[in-house]
Amino acid sequence: MFFFSGIKRLLVGRSLPTSAHAEERLNNFAALAVLSSDAISSVAFATEEVLKVLVLAGSAALGLSIWVAVAIVLLLLIITLSYRQTIRAYPSGGGAYIVARENLGLYPGLVASASLMIDYVLTVSVNIALGVDNLLSIPELQPLRYLKIELCLLFIFLIMVANLRGIRESGRIFMVPTYAFVLIALITIASGFYQEAFGNISANPPAIQAAEPFIVR
Repeated sequence: MFFFSGIKRLLVGRSLPTSAHAEERLNNFAALAVLSSDAISSVAFATEEVLKVLVLAGSAALGLSIWVAVAIVLLLLIITLSYRQTIRAYPSGGGAYIVARENLGLYPGLVASASLMIDYVLTVSVNIALGVDNLLSIPELQPLRYLKIELCLLFIFLIMVANLRGIRESGRIFMVPTYAFVLIALITIASGFYQEAFGNISANPPAIQAAEPFIVR
């Protein structure tokens, strides 16, 4: 028993009393890394998946990607406004279950909470699977492709341990990959504008033939 207690303390730290809850609050810089990680991780793979579908219709269909981006921006705007209203109405904290139950009833509250549980599971599984897949696309790491499932389980375990260490410590841990991704994304965008400004990007990219028929209904 002492052995397992020692391992637990080593991985997740000492247990915190309920009175220490106030000490686990995050500043804005750390909270942004934690609360925006879901949206940021979607940016890492959702764009590619959208283009994979559109490219089936050939190069011309890629122009529809701008409208998909507009729809996503509008959705994020609606979510942001909803969060702001929820924070004002529930300053002490109000999750999806509490807000839906008090305003719509018990069953809508249960549906909201169940939807979040499913979303959390899918978010972790999809993000980890795609992250490992992208990691193993590096030529030097190709020999590890046979350990894809084991690597996925390892990263899920590491994320679990990071979350069990408490809000404050997990916020510090997640700040590194989150802001590194944001920095790399900004550098990529700036590089694209630079290449476009100096004419290093071909105005006529090679045509992509449609692999399957694409019908807009």
